[in-house]
Amino acid sequence: MSFRREKYIPKGGPDGGDGGKGGDVVILADASLLSLESLAARQRYSAEDGGAGGKNKRHGKNGGDLIIKVPPGTVIRDAARANVLRDLERPGASVVIARGGRGGRGNSRFATATDRTPRRAEAGAPGETRDLALELKLIADAGLIGLPNAGKSTLLSVLSSARPRIAPYPFTTLTPNLGVIEREHETYVVADVPGLIEGASEGKGLGDRFLRHLERTRVLVHLVDASGERPLAEAYGVVRAEIAGRGGELAGKRELVVLTKMDLVADRAALARAARAAGLAAHCVSALSGEGIEDLVEALLEGISAARLEEARAARPE
Repeated sequence: MSFRREKYIPKGGPDGGDGGKGGDVVILADASLLSLESLAARQRYSAEDGGAGGKNKRHGKNGGDLIIKVPPGTVIRDAARANVLRDLERPGASVVIARGGRGGRGNSRFATATDRTPRRAEAGAPGETRDLALELKLIADAGLIGLPNAGKSTLLSVLSSARPRIAPYPFTTLTPNLGVIEREHETYVVADVPGLIEGASEGKGLGDRFLRHLERTRVLVHLVDASGERPLAEAYGVVRAEIAGRGGELAGKRELVVLTKMDLVADRAALARAARAAGLAAHCVSALSGEGIEDLVEALLEGISAARLEEARAARPE
């Protein structure tokens, strides 16, 4: 609220300006980010308040927007209802998740023929407030799956430039790792998902959190330890059962079956009989010796290319 007061103009009338609009909160998918860890340190995010109006009908400064950067593949949910508000699947995608309040009106707005000196102004409206839950689903062309210690991290390190943590005991990988395969100016992203165990689709061993990362892959690369104590059919069936238990489109994705650690197999004829009995048309590889790696890469890239082509056809308008 303000009145014009100048020499020779003792009754200049109301000149209070309007307040500025509050800033919006925007969530932006940034391709340079791979996790949501940077957001964990803060629980509350606020955009800038709008500035107060001034005398001489000066409009207050609009508040600056707050841009929160997240990795592509982030799903934004309402924390209370758990419904999806926006799925930022592609880099550069953004959403205004909370709008700033409008600025209040200064007293000059309320002057009328009957009230030439209004002594009231209007407070600005509060901005929107939301409680959110953010969930990251990795976007990759292929996902490496299998029981713990099936050799996924080792294979990823051979296929790509990734350097995941590798050790000969279960659950070495506790968070998904990403690797990149580059061939003929094309880039293919491969995700090493932590090992799945029985009950994973129900949350056992954090399996439900791991399975969600497979939902956006184009091809599943199912690794089975050829040197393991479990029969091939059993080891393969455990993981397939958990994928089926997840539901949705996951069970219908393209799949390559890979028998790993072939350098440790003494009786290959017996292994071949076991694979035929289990109905597995598998690629046999050894990350240590390099056996079968090149053939696997060619089959994998062929499957990814076919899946990309199908997606492009499905996206075309009829």
